[in-house]
Amino acid sequence: MTTYGRGQDPGDSFDAVGTDDARRRQLELEREERRRERERRRATSASTGPGRQRSQSVGQQVKTRPLPRPERVESRGGQGSRRRRQGSGPNWRLVRRVALGFLALILVLEGVSYVRFMSQPSSVPFGPRTVEWVRANISSWLVDQVELEYYSWNAPAKGGPTIKTLPAVGMGTVNLSQVAASQLPPSITPVIQPALPGEGVWRTTGLNVGSTPPVLVTTFRSDPNYPRMVAGVAWIDQRKARVILIPGRYEPPGSGPRGPMQVPFDLRSQLLATFNSGFRLEDSRGGFYANGHLWAPLVNGMATAVGYSNGLVNIIPWQGGATPPVNVVFARQNLPMIVNEGKPNPNLNDSAQWGTTLGNAIRVWRSGLGIDKNGNLIYAAADQQTVGSLAQILIHAGAVRAMETDINYQWVSFISYATANGGVPSKLLGGIDHGGTRYLSPDDRDFFAVIARASVTQTHG
Repeated sequence: MTTYGRGQDPGDSFDAVGTDDARRRQLELEREERRRERERRRATSASTGPGRQRSQSVGQQVKTRPLPRPERVESRGGQGSRRRRQGSGPNWRLVRRVALGFLALILVLEGVSYVRFMSQPSSVPFGPRTVEWVRANISSWLVDQVELEYYSWNAPAKGGPTIKTLPAVGMGTVNLSQVAASQLPPSITPVIQPALPGEGVWRTTGLNVGSTPPVLVTTFRSDPNYPRMVAGVAWIDQRKARVILIPGRYEPPGSGPRGPMQVPFDLRSQLLATFNSGFRLEDSRGGFYANGHLWAPLVNGMATAVGYSNGLVNIIPWQGGATPPVNVVFARQNLPMIVNEGKPNPNLNDSAQWGTTLGNAIRVWRSGLGIDKNGNLIYAAADQQTVGSLAQILIHAGAVRAMETDINYQWVSFISYATANGGVPSKLLGGIDHGGTRYLSPDDRDFFAVIARASVTQTHG
């Protein structure tokens, strides 16, 4: 039996024992908590921060409660967000890869197309040919806009000093003492005074048919507002020469009897001149008939160079229907008439009628073909012209009806020859891009050739 001292309560002993046990348990719990905390810190890269201590009475445990681990919360939140994004929207990484692959495929295919196009035979220089490929395969609108901006930026300014001399043209002056006045066109009256030497005076190209020159050329300053502009004009006597239309390698497009695509060799001994035709067929808004083949139906109302079986050519607004009659050898259409009955077309200011590329008002190289009151042909070309100013040049040169032919320096071309068989070629104006032998080898585009009706003789005037 346990004995207790005087004044000692039995419960005091139990209280002491209980207190010691509680303290030991508390120490053990604290050590265990610290151990766990160290393990958590070693397992994580970020500190969880200090816990909050809560004071307790005797027998109450003091615990440190750590904050939730941020990496675990972030990981759960991120994975959940990714799962939600994957389930509710596109995989943008995959979309980008597919788009880049598709773009690479397009570039490869277009590159193959470009190489094939450029490897085909052609008479056109590298630069213009590349532009034509871009127009046909990438964006015609883009090429049109670039050309529009370029020509608008480089438009000539009005006024300024005039030129002092005209460019040399032709091979010599006409000997009027040997030619009846009725066989020659009147000289072109100078627009700007005082006139320059030789301005508007006809000159020979070097070949005669009989005793008279079948082709004459001259130059003159065509606009007082632009005194440095020079127009070149050629006159073709249809009594002495005939004009033929020769299809090119690619124009008109489609299948048909193209022929030699150059001046035929059997006609070169009588070759007098060559000159450009009209727009590409798809841009001409008209039809095309040559070599007994209808390449595209003719359109009523369109300006038409018509060649007849008697060897004569006329410039008319076509009214013969889609198919030409049997007496028509060729018919080449290009936009509406720019001159009719000796007056300019009243719709020359309507840009929509004059082609989608540059329209009527942009000043570029332009050319036109007309006919005078005696039935002879007049070809005109000049740089920095609008449709309206080209019409005025043709009217001033004597045309009563006229059509616009091709435009831009790459395509405008009039070449005369001073000797038989295409010898000693001479360009009408110096700014014409192609060389003098352009149509003596296969050409990409259709063109006209001027052939003497009889044997030619050489003359220097």
